[in-house]
Amino acid sequence: MTDVLIADDHPLFRDALQRAVHGALPQAQVRTADTVHSLLAMIEQFPEAELLLLDLHMPGARGYSALAHIRGQYPGLPTIVVSGHEESQVARRALAHGASGYIPKSTPGEVIVQAIRAVLDGDVWLPHQLLGGAVTLKTEEADAAACIAMLTPQQFRVMTMIAEGLLNKQIAWELGVSEATVKAHMTAIMRKMGVNNRTQVALIASQLAVDPVAMPDFSDEDD
Repeated sequence: MTDVLIADDHPLFRDALQRAVHGALPQAQVRTADTVHSLLAMIEQFPEAELLLLDLHMPGARGYSALAHIRGQYPGLPTIVVSGHEESQVARRALAHGASGYIPKSTPGEVIVQAIRAVLDGDVWLPHQLLGGAVTLKTEEADAAACIAMLTPQQFRVMTMIAEGLLNKQIAWELGVSEATVKAHMTAIMRKMGVNNRTQVALIASQLAVDPVAMPDFSDEDD
């Protein structure tokens, strides 16, 4: 039986995606997640999944960061990005980061079915109104994606919390680990990214935002 993963924090749209999946693959087993952290656990549990439908904006994600990480860690998992953004530039950036398709949330259900079938057949899918030339990522964005792709799932979780401005003790509480473990992850993250403090980690993560974001204040946190 085909496993299909859906990651979206809006219950109504998650249900709409489930209906579309069953329209394309009536026998599919659909698994759902409403945060990026629960999605990563789900991917680890179902590594043979044949398709992921990934909301661009959901808890634990900053722009294209979750997409970049998943494409780096699970390159064999075709991923369709779903998003409220209707801009062709946003869609083509998603493809440049390795997505196999892009579905605006205004897309009719029968068209979503077509998109799912196309990607499962090995094609890349965009709605006709967003078709256009390929986007070349800026060097800083491409480098940030490469760094994030190298992180383990737990390191990625820590990085996203750093980017949100959480302190080490808050991260430790969220993940159910010790502060020493968080600091060990921090050291590994900074080594992989080639930086030496959490502000620089957050700056790298910000390169994958869809729109410019305000940087959190790290003045009260030790590296």
